[in-house]
Amino acid sequence: MRSCALAGVLRCMRLVASVLFVLVGCAPQGAVVEPVAGVDAAAVLAAPEVLPVDLSSEAVQALYAEGEIVIIDVREPSAYAQGHIPGAALIPLGELSGRLEEVPRDQAVVLVCRSGNRSRQALQILGAEGFEDIHNLLGGMNAWSRAGYEVVQ
Repeated sequence: MRSCALAGVLRCMRLVASVLFVLVGCAPQGAVVEPVAGVDAAAVLAAPEVLPVDLSSEAVQALYAEGEIVIIDVREPSAYAQGHIPGAALIPLGELSGRLEEVPRDQAVVLVCRSGNRSRQALQILGAEGFEDIHNLLGGMNAWSRAGYEVVQ
C-alpha cells in the first residue's frame, strides 16, 4: 500500500512539474534549482517505474550505477570534451531532432547540460516526438560536479 501511495505522489509530481514548465518555462541561466523536498534517491529507487521528470544528482548517480538509465549530454562537443559524466552519450541539442534514432525508447533517458536549461529544451523536443521516459538532471553538470561525482574528459 505504501509503494502505491509513493507511486501516486511521484506521478502527481511529474504532472505538476510538466505543467509548471509549460507555464513558467526554463529557469534563468545560472539559476540554482533545488530538488523537490521529500524526493530523494531512495524514494526514486523504491519506485523506478515512476520517475519524476527532474532528478537530483544523487538519484541519477544511484540509477546509473544500477544500469537503470541512459545519460545523454546535449551540450556542444567542446563543453563535453571539458568534462562529462562517464558513459554519457553526446547528442548536441542542435542535432537532437536529426538523431532521434540514437535515443532509446525502451529505457529511461536522463538529459544533461551545463545548468539544466538546454536539457529542458531537449525534454520538449523528445516529448513532442513521443518519448515518454525522459528526465532532466537538476542543475546539470554544475550540480553533478558540486556533488563530487566523477567527471571524465
